[in-house]
Amino acid sequence: MSFTDRDVDYLDQVHAPVDAVLAEMLAAGRKEGIPIVSPASGRLLRVLVLALAPKRVLEIGTAIGFSTLWMASALPAGGRIDTIDPDRARTDRARRYWLRAGVTDRVRVTNEPALRVIPRLAPGIEFAFIDALKPEYTAYLEALLPKMAPGGVITVDNVLWSGRIAAGEHDEDTDALRAFDQRFLHEEQLEATIVPVGDGLGIGVVRPHA
Repeated sequence: MSFTDRDVDYLDQVHAPVDAVLAEMLAAGRKEGIPIVSPASGRLLRVLVLALAPKRVLEIGTAIGFSTLWMASALPAGGRIDTIDPDRARTDRARRYWLRAGVTDRVRVTNEPALRVIPRLAPGIEFAFIDALKPEYTAYLEALLPKMAPGGVITVDNVLWSGRIAAGEHDEDTDALRAFDQRFLHEEQLEATIVPVGDGLGIGVVRPHA
């Protein structure tokens, strides 16, 4: 049996409500058409970060900081998220939300294109989350892999793309994501899967170096 919209509605209801800041961000994102993760994906990201307790987290694509807050709220003592987004207006808005949520000391923003930033980063990233320009997903992955710690986890949003990939639709974003899914799931350096949460969340564990 497959999940239905009724199952999704049930899960939304049975989980504890999101806190006030997350609820405000979710409402703003939906009203303004800002690309943010679903609450289901946010919950999964928070659980993964809590379980793995990474000290170094990299986020590619900040927007208004919704996914950042889900992850920052679960960081261990001394943990930090470096989040990359060239849109300073959105990240300034994100900072105001993070301040209210009490996580600003755990987040550092870089306002540049991600493909310019990632090569400068030191190796040893323990957890990464990709949610930015879809045609660049494969390039993000290629840039990230040499920067990840063995056993580190790469997570990726929008890998089902609201059913457009499976339906065989074609446009720049859909075709890029379809190619990315193939690369991600068959990348030799990863043990990877895709779970049908939110808009599809890819999860890949970096294999130890031989």
